Amino acid sequence: MASKERPPLRVVISDPKAKGDVIRVKVRGVQDIPYSDSMRKSKEQERVELPLAKVSRGVFERLGLGEVGVMTLRFKVEGRKVKIPFRVEVSDAVSEGEVWVSEALLLEAIGSSEGEAEAFRAMSWQVAVGDDVATRIAGLEIGDYVDGSLVGLKGLRLKVAGGVDATGIPMHPGVPGTGRWSILLSGPPGFRPRREGERVRKSVRGRMIPDPRAERRKTSLAQLNLVIAYEG
Repeated sequence: MASKERPPLRVVISDPKAKGDVIRVKVRGVQDIPYSDSMRKSKEQERVELPLAKVSRGVFERLGLGEVGVMTLRFKVEGRKVKIPFRVEVSDAVSEGEVWVSEALLLEAIGSSEGEAEAFRAMSWQVAVGDDVATRIAGLEIGDYVDGSLVGLKGLRLKVAGGVDATGIPMHPGVPGTGRWSILLSGPPGFRPRREGERVRKSVRGRMIPDPRAERRKTSLAQLNLVIAYEG
């Protein structure tokens, strides 16, 4: 678990193979799909696991969910879009073109036990990890690899792509260690020039993931970005 003085580390996982293919589905809320505080939509910053969705074999294959098994449902509610990522499970009980999710989640998200949504292979999603996981990956640097099982992706490798601390200062691949430095930047991360040749001095963090036990709340690493690394 994370320290009471420091929020959990948010891990944003990106799937480079997600192409954005979208299908429309009917979403049905059912009572026998578990939904706990650790999955809650209203607590995304502290969500430690994705909620479960049951899908038909056809939807599973059309969206190419076999490699990662994470799908996003995008609802339109009163003129705004609500996106929820789910880990998926194939069920023969689910009719073609339907998706089953927790009724409690659906009521919380859209105010109804049934609805329609756009379904697609998730391009990115977020989970929170406690100090137990953050301590295990401490010392790794941008470009290093993480065992996917640490964030619920058994059998996959994830590449460290960067991150930001609680004040929005980004990790920089060209800076060693875990400390903060002020350096002259000509491009991202940390600076996007508006004209050719523009350079600005900005604060950045080192490329190494810090040990959370050695960090202060106000300047601790708040978000770590990981990318699924496929073979080849």
